[in-house]
Amino acid sequence: MMDTVMGSVMGTVKAELLRLWKWPATWVLTGVWLVMTLTFGYVFNYLALSGGTNTRDLSQQQLIGSMQPENAGAAVVRGLPMFGGAIVLVLAALAVGSGYGWGTWKTTLTAGPRRVSAMAGTLGALAVVVVVLVALTFVVDLGAAIAVASLEDWGWSLPGWSAVEAVGASLLIAAMWTAFGVFLGVATRGPALAVGLGLMWAVVAENLLRGVGSLLGPVESLTGVLPGGSAGNLAGAVGGSGAPGVLNDLSGTTAALFLLGYVVFFAGAATLLKVRRDLV
Repeated sequence: MMDTVMGSVMGTVKAELLRLWKWPATWVLTGVWLVMTLTFGYVFNYLALSGGTNTRDLSQQQLIGSMQPENAGAAVVRGLPMFGGAIVLVLAALAVGSGYGWGTWKTTLTAGPRRVSAMAGTLGALAVVVVVLVALTFVVDLGAAIAVASLEDWGWSLPGWSAVEAVGASLLIAAMWTAFGVFLGVATRGPALAVGLGLMWAVVAENLLRGVGSLLGPVESLTGVLPGGSAGNLAGAVGGSGAPGVLNDLSGTTAALFLLGYVVFFAGAATLLKVRRDLV
């Protein structure tokens, strides 16, 4: 019985990975994210260091430090609490929500594997995509950092343990946004509304709540444990400072526990909805 279930899940994972591999949206969103992380993490900082406009008022030493190869892990994690997380959320919401419009979920639930196996396979495929995306981002950022350091003739070294922590935090943050996107895709039964709600929450709602929270103490405490706030606090705890959405209100352990809770909650709620509600 267990072998049959595992075989069904692995079959769904392979099928979903093949679909995501051939899906243009996967490559477009991946390309957008890589361009953003290079632009905001290296291009703008390098221009500011070379005499351009320093919009973030960073010192010369801070600009150099942000582009050092040993800080490539921090460069990955600092973009994920807000903009990178929004892109991952959009990818997950589109991947799950589009199945309702195309009718693929109806076919799968009617003639394919059990509903729990189908959802587990979808979540597993998205998990693989997230791991690959974070790893690719780290490689690209490290390559850009080495190029800048070599061009400027800086003394530099390869990333150490801090980069491992930063990449691990990046995986957890991306997993939370992915699970959130899956939940929205299932809850709304379509990609458009799921993407709209996800972007509104990730980019707009939590920032507005933080603005109100500066005036109302209890609200400010709440924003730190919301999905974006927890992601921002974990990013801040592993050195990803100096970017929108990065916070320092919670310890890294506390933020990580909240993120794990959100991953379990969103993935579990999406699976429960799929099993109990989507009968055809």
